Amino acid sequence: MAEWEVTLERPAYDLTIFKLHCGNLTLKIYTKGERVLRIEAVLHNTELFHCGRSLDRFPRLITKLKGILERFMDALSLIDQCFVSDETLEQLPKPSVVGKAKVGGIDFNKERMRWAGQAVLALAASTGSFTASGLAEQVCSATGQAFSQYNPRHAAYDLKKLRAKNMVQRVGRSRRYEATPSGLKAMAALIAMRDHVIRPLLASTMNRITSRGTQNPTPLDQCYASLRTHMQDLLQQLGVVA
Repeated sequence: MAEWEVTLERPAYDLTIFKLHCGNLTLKIYTKGERVLRIEAVLHNTELFHCGRSLDRFPRLITKLKGILERFMDALSLIDQCFVSDETLEQLPKPSVVGKAKVGGIDFNKERMRWAGQAVLALAASTGSFTASGLAEQVCSATGQAFSQYNPRHAAYDLKKLRAKNMVQRVGRSRRYEATPSGLKAMAALIAMRDHVIRPLLASTMNRITSRGTQNPTPLDQCYASLRTHMQDLLQQLGVVA
């Protein structure tokens, strides 16, 4: 599987370029003027799609690139506006049934489940649909694990648990899967809340992390500082030792 690379460039004061590289494919987002945001898909080698290089194959290449770009934009919009309801939080840990098989609940506090969720988010923004093998390869590529530690059998079971919660669905009768819109929102929200809200705030109450951005605080830095203060007050009111 090709390695992913993310770059963020600011060549000019009013220009920001976000690039997502994967092998011979690049997805590019950049501003053009004050009110225009452009998104492009760049193919560096036509052999990736096995369409040939003749001019009569050009429409087929454009159609494939358009599909990739639309899937990326759809996934990005869902992830950007992530959301998880209290009902979903209550139901996630409970066992479910897929067909006639009973599967366990989902706990995003466990590393393996978080790896699977993050891999689904990445694949949804790139390929759209994927196989259990593709999910296993993505997890191993992102975490540095050996294929023996997380293989297609592990991925298939995790996909079954995600299917039981309607976060992932099978594509027709094939062995390919795709994330549901509500599933993308919920997985992005759960991972973001744990990694960027709950963990930093709990760590700050025990003085395990240093304050960031003290010289030139960004709006995000200011939000963290305010939340830390209110978190201390809340823990004291609840009788929780910080």
